Amino acid sequence: MLRIETGGSPYGARLITDQPYKQGEMLCRIENYKVTDQATYQTVQIGPHAHIEELGVLAYLNHSCQPNVIVDTRAMAVYAARDIAAGEELTFFYPSTEWEMDRPFICLCGAAQCIRLVAGAKYLSIDTLSRYFINQHIRDMALAALEQAVQHETTRTVS
Repeated sequence: MLRIETGGSPYGARLITDQPYKQGEMLCRIENYKVTDQATYQTVQIGPHAHIEELGVLAYLNHSCQPNVIVDTRAMAVYAARDIAAGEELTFFYPSTEWEMDRPFICLCGAAQCIRLVAGAKYLSIDTLSRYFINQHIRDMALAALEQAVQHETTRTVS
C-alpha cells in the first residue's frame, strides 16, 4: 500500500510504501489519468508532445538522482529499481520522463552522482542519461537532439 506523508521531505509531501518490494517488482499500474499536451509540474511526459495528469498518489513521487522506482511510460507502470524496504520514500529520476521541466529546481537528494539542477533530459549529457532507466520517448528525443547538433556542427565546419 502506498500512502502520502506530509513533512519529512524538503519537497513537501512524499509517497511512502507500507510494504517491501523486490527489484523489478511492479508497485502499481498508472491508471485513470488524463492525456494533455500541456506540461505542468504535476504531469508526467509520455511522448514528445503528450503528458498525463490526474495521477492520484503518484503525483507525490519526488525526484532523486538515486531513485528507488522506475516510471515506465510504455507499460504505464511503476517498478522497483532496487529492493525497497517498508516505510521508504518512493522516488524516481524526473529526467527519465521529462525532456524539459515546467519548473526546474535545485536537487536536494544529496546523492554522490546528483545532477544538481533538475531541468529535464534536454539539459543532461548522454553520458549522464546512460546511468539511468530512460523512457523511449526521452531516448528518441535525446538522439534527435544529438543528430541535430552533429548536423549543425558539420554544416558550420564545411562553411
